[in-house]
Amino acid sequence: MSEKSTGSEGVDRDEQLTVVHVVRHGEVDNPDGVLYGRRPGYHLSDLGRKMADRVAEHLEKRDITHVVASPLERAQETADPIAQAHGLDLATDARLIEAANVFEGKTFGVGDGALRKPDNWKHLTNPFKPSWGEPYIEQVVRMMGAIDTARDAARGHEAVCVSHQLPIWILRSFVERRRLWHDPRKRQCTLASLTSFTYRGDKIVSVGYSEPARDLVPVHLLAGAKPVKGKAAKGQSKAFGA
Repeated sequence: MSEKSTGSEGVDRDEQLTVVHVVRHGEVDNPDGVLYGRRPGYHLSDLGRKMADRVAEHLEKRDITHVVASPLERAQETADPIAQAHGLDLATDARLIEAANVFEGKTFGVGDGALRKPDNWKHLTNPFKPSWGEPYIEQVVRMMGAIDTARDAARGHEAVCVSHQLPIWILRSFVERRRLWHDPRKRQCTLASLTSFTYRGDKIVSVGYSEPARDLVPVHLLAGAKPVKGKAAKGQSKAFGA
């Protein structure tokens, strides 16, 4: 008869609870509203740093034993205060990176005329894949790999992975068995939010969502908010490529 494996605390490995919090980074300094995607050089704004500190405070008393982030600056800067609060080295996992997008470097929002440009039409033929960027299923594969690795690193405790809005939402949609194509305006993944996956052993048994920095997030960037147009949009940050 085979013996069941146990964790370091004598708990049956198949029954051990591990929580992986997947955090969206804070607000980025992007006054021109560029869809920055995977481009380097985009750092947190002053407000974004306050959001990162808020998340660190929110998680300060949690049993965090592993912190890892996307290689992009905005994710690293969001993860750093969390790692420092727990006396941990910050790890990097390229699988947590933002989704690739052919429109990187461009302003591509409501009212800028991008959809009327013939050169862009060839990229807009299939919203179900999507045809303008990294296929949703590829995002699922890499994100599941990243959080499973974080789970293994923090087995029986909690881990934090800092990533980006679209990959986080696609990951959650897959776990909750929703279709992967969706209306981007309805993603429940606000800046500095936590999407938390609880594992029992190797199996995800629940998904939670929280917004510890909600009061710091500009209203027009909250989930479900209507796009800001015209004069009202001047001086307001945009979430492009977030």
